[in-house]
Amino acid sequence: MNPAAKETQPRQRGFVRRFFDNLGPGLITGAADDDPSGISTYSVAGAVFGYSFLWTALVTFPLMAAVQLMCARLGMVTGRGLGGAIRSRYPRWVLWPACLLLIVANVFNIGADLGGMADAMHMVTGVRSYFWTVFFALLIAGLLIWSSYNLIARVFKWLTLVLFAYVITAFLARPDWTSILHGTFVPNVEWTRSYMSVLVGILGTTISPYLFFWQAAEEVEEDRKLGRTTLAQRRGATDQELRAAKDDVFTGMFFSNLVMFFIILTTAATLHAHGVRNIETAQQASEALLPLAGPGAYWLFTLALVGTGMLGVPVLAGSCAYAIAEAASWKAASLSSKPLRAPRFYLVIAAAMVVGLALDFAGLNAVKMLFWSAIVNGVLAPPLVVLVVLLTSDKKVMRGRVNSRAAKVLGWVCAGLMSAAAVGLLVT
Repeated sequence: MNPAAKETQPRQRGFVRRFFDNLGPGLITGAADDDPSGISTYSVAGAVFGYSFLWTALVTFPLMAAVQLMCARLGMVTGRGLGGAIRSRYPRWVLWPACLLLIVANVFNIGADLGGMADAMHMVTGVRSYFWTVFFALLIAGLLIWSSYNLIARVFKWLTLVLFAYVITAFLARPDWTSILHGTFVPNVEWTRSYMSVLVGILGTTISPYLFFWQAAEEVEEDRKLGRTTLAQRRGATDQELRAAKDDVFTGMFFSNLVMFFIILTTAATLHAHGVRNIETAQQASEALLPLAGPGAYWLFTLALVGTGMLGVPVLAGSCAYAIAEAASWKAASLSSKPLRAPRFYLVIAAAMVVGLALDFAGLNAVKMLFWSAIVNGVLAPPLVVLVVLLTSDKKVMRGRVNSRAAKVLGWVCAGLMSAAAVGLLVT
C-alpha cells in the first residue's frame, strides 16, 4: 500500500465518523420538518401544479438553513432556548405573544398530524382511524414523558431513515426529467389564490415556528448531556462546536429539502400527469399512487407518513413545553428531567397532545387540517423570524458571536419573502 494512502486513511475514517457523530439536533429538526402536514402540502403542490413548485426546494434551503443555524448558535452561545433568550432581552408583551403564536400553530399541527397518521394506518389495516389517533397520542406522550432524552435522541436519529422512502418512491414513479429540470431552475409564479395558498403552505411547513424553539432547546439539551447543568457552564461556544453545529444544521436542512423535492416530484409524475389533481392530503395521494405507480410506491409513501409523524408530533409538543417553561423561567424544565422534577413541563406536553387530539374528535376535517396547518405556520412565522434575526445580531446577547452579514441578509430575506407570500394570499 502507498505510504501516503496509509497516512490519510485513518484521517478520512476519523473525519467521516466525526461528521456522523456531530449529527443530532439539526438532523432531527430537519427530518421533523417533513411531518404529515408537510408531506400533504408537498403532495398538493405536485398533484395540482405538477413540477412547477420544484424551484421552492432550492430557494427555501439557504433560508431555512440560515434561520435554523441562528437558532442553534443562540442556544449554544447563550445557554438558553429561544423563549429564554426573548425573555432576557425583551419585555413580556413581546415574549408571550411570540409563545402564543407558537402554541396556536403547534396545537393545530399536532391535531392535523395525529389525524394524518391515523388515516394512513386505517388505509393499510382497515382499523378505524379514531382508534389509531388515540394510540399514537398515548404512544408519543408516553415516549416523551417516561423515557430519557438520550433514548429519544437515538430513536429520532434512526427514524430519519424513513424519509428515504420518498426518494425511492420518486424513482419508481418514472418521472419526466426534462420537465423536472425546467421546474427546478425556471421559477413559475401564478397570481392566483390556489397557487399562493400552496406557496404559503410550503414556506410555512419548511420554515416553521416550532423548529426555531426546538433547535435552540435541543442545543441546550446537548450541553446538559455533557454535564453543563448551570446557565454559566452552558454560556459560550468554541469555534469547533459552532462548526460542528453548522455541519449538523446544514445536513438536516439539506436532507429535509431533498425529501420535499422528491415528494413534489413523485406526485407530479403520477397524479398530475394522469389528471388526478383533486388532492388535499398525503393519504389521498397514497391511494391515488397505487394504480399509477404500483403497490411498492403506495406502501413506501403511506408507511413513511406514519414514521414522519412519529418524528414531527414529539417535536411539536416538546417545543410548546420548552417555550412556556423558558418564558416562565421554570427550573429543571427539560426532557432530561424526570416527570416528578419537572411536572409543569410535562403537563404542557400532555396538554398539547390532549388539545390536538380534541381537535380530531371535534369533527374538524383532518383532510383539510393537514394542509391548512402549514398555511397557519406560514402566516405566523415571519414575526418570529424577525425576533431570531434581531437576537442573534445583538452583541449583548451573542457575546461577539453575532450573525455574519450573509446570515443576516438571508434572515431578512426569509422574513420578507414569507410576509410577501402571506400578503399575496390575502390579496388574491
